Amino acid sequence: MRIGMIVGVALLGAATPAAAMPVSAFLAKADTLQKKGAMAVFSSDLKLLMNVVKQDFAQLRAERLAAKAAQRPAAFCPPEGGVKMTNKDIMDAMQAVPASSRPSTDTRDALRSYMARRFPC
Repeated sequence: MRIGMIVGVALLGAATPAAAMPVSAFLAKADTLQKKGAMAVFSSDLKLLMNVVKQDFAQLRAERLAAKAAQRPAAFCPPEGGVKMTNKDIMDAMQAVPASSRPSTDTRDALRSYMARRFPC
């Protein structure tokens, strides 16, 4: 019974969306990776940052589709074929957040703002 409860709590935690990373932490990790040069490929932080961005975009897409289904205005309107984001685009989105706001702004909000500027409705 106790194990079942632990598994249930773990599954409940897995079902909730992951918290986005503060922009300040993202930029600090990205800066460290950049200093490593080619050796950054071997860093676990590279995969961490890639996963954060991937999860953020998945959640932003879900938000946009839910708004569309509920006939509410979306935060951004990308082209039908999708959008290809480069590392530079992602860094531009993070660096667009004022330095004083970076600790309290999460990566998802930074990406949402970037997409709204790039693909207004």
